[in-house]
Amino acid sequence: MTAPAARPPRSDAPWDISFLRPGLLVTAAATAVAAPVAGLVGGWGSAVGVLAGAATVAAFFCVSAVVIAWAGRIDDAFALPAALGTFLVKALVLFAVLGAIPEDGWLDRLTLAWTVIAAALLWSAVQARW
Repeated sequence: MTAPAARPPRSDAPWDISFLRPGLLVTAAATAVAAPVAGLVGGWGSAVGVLAGAATVAAFFCVSAVVIAWAGRIDDAFALPAALGTFLVKALVLFAVLGAIPEDGWLDRLTLAWTVIAAALLWSAVQARW
């Protein structure tokens, strides 16, 4: 009989979510500038689109960070499936929400979409810097 394969030692790398605070602060600062500008250029629908897009991305990054850190604390091997599963759920929720917003409604969908892209890039830069 052969002995079961030894498990690799657990990583000592911490599952740190401290980047959330600077990410939220940078997002709040960028939103505080972008929302009034969008409101002046495109009206209230654009301003609300900026607010909704920034809040959505911030919430998505926070949820992902917490879920991945939780899974990684249990076992490092759980981090990737947790990340992919969380991404799938968030993508489905985002597509459902964007699909439910009427094209000619009061919320500017194009501004919302560009804000989601810009905020995701901003959060990625914060994570890379952190």
